[in-house]
Amino acid sequence: MYNEFRRTEMKSLKKMFVLCSLALVFTMVLADASHADGLMNLAAGKAVAVFNHVKGIIFVVGGFGLVGIAFQAIFGKVKWSWFAGLAIGLAILAAAGAIVNYATGDQMDKTAEGATVEDTFGDSAVGM
Repeated sequence: MYNEFRRTEMKSLKKMFVLCSLALVFTMVLADASHADGLMNLAAGKAVAVFNHVKGIIFVVGGFGLVGIAFQAIFGKVKWSWFAGLAIGLAILAAAGAIVNYATGDQMDKTAEGATVEDTFGDSAVGM
């Protein structure tokens, strides 16, 4: 009984492997390289847009955190580890665009969708 089950399981596994292999071969043969480039530019544009929107939301939440730490300071109950964590986290988030550009060696200034990586940390030095 067990051998029959294992044999039918192996047959279905072989069929799945053959099907996936054929799908991979047909995809490689029929797909044009220009489609992949357009798809990656589209994905990069969407990722940059999501990154910029999430960064704005996190800055607002961080502002509420600073207000909470200010209330703690008023009552003399400041937890400096929370303040340090919040300050370092917001600084890293502000410099995230520059960090990603440095790490990848790519300037994500413009993508196919026209979204730009906003580097809020570097913008503070513009007026100096």
